[in-house]
Amino acid sequence: MDTDDLLCLRDVIAAGSLTAVARKRGVAVSTIARRLDAIEATLKLTLVDRGRSGAQATEHGRRIVALATPLLDEADRLARAAESLRHDRRREIVVTATEAVISDVLAPAIPQLAPEIRLDLRAEAAVVSLAGREADIAIRMSQPQGASLIAKKLKPLRLGLYCSPAYLAGRAADRLVLTEERLLVYDESYGRLPELGWLGPRLLGAVACRTNSTRALLNMAVAGVGIAILPAIFAVPSGLCEVSAGITLAPRTPWIVIRADLRREPDMRKVQAWISQAFASAARRGDAPWRGGATKRGGFRASQPSA
Repeated sequence: MDTDDLLCLRDVIAAGSLTAVARKRGVAVSTIARRLDAIEATLKLTLVDRGRSGAQATEHGRRIVALATPLLDEADRLARAAESLRHDRRREIVVTATEAVISDVLAPAIPQLAPEIRLDLRAEAAVVSLAGREADIAIRMSQPQGASLIAKKLKPLRLGLYCSPAYLAGRAADRLVLTEERLLVYDESYGRLPELGWLGPRLLGAVACRTNSTRALLNMAVAGVGIAILPAIFAVPSGLCEVSAGITLAPRTPWIVIRADLRREPDMRKVQAWISQAFASAARRGDAPWRGGATKRGGFRASQPSA
């Protein structure tokens, strides 16, 4: 049995589409179909039901993939080891997260990483598939699901409402009436986020802008556009001041996620420990009291407008 045919079967079942797998591999859909035909002919079983709505695993298909997963994991480990030996170097560990986490949590912490570790830091808006080998480690803002994944909580991120001193224009930050202000909030690209629970019908009219970008929210706040909901780890180092307005936002808990078959690799353990340390350091920066003044003390490089 061709191991790549098994990989193809697993990818198709995970994606639910021959077209998606063909696009990812850079081959024709007919090539993927031939591989499925080959493994079904070898096993004399129907493994995937193919139709206009996509490709759905049969009971036999799910069972075969479950049995083949340990074999495929070992083959993948062997391939990575062989590649490292061929190039006489360690392989790169692919870490995916949002742009804000990559740029302002992990990138500044690179000096604390063991020098022998090679990283590929990828800023991804979409959730990538670890099971599909699209990455080795992912940082996610909600608890992941999947028997093949190992997840660990990172230090919770404190959230708050923040604005610039220029936007306040001398007003007290704890006496603002939000219905009379300009609010900058996350949209619902990732579903209804818990931190938007306070945004009831009474405040909808005050929303000036929605976005799925933390960087955009912070840069708008620094530019004096309005009051933004932000993680403290980004807002405080950028010189923003917190607006209480009687609202308490529950913290968000990030998760570090790794494929189960990689959990014992020494380099993976080092990277996981480094990510945990990076988040802890960022959280300490976010807990620092606001003192006003400069807006380039770290974090996003946004400029403070003149009042």
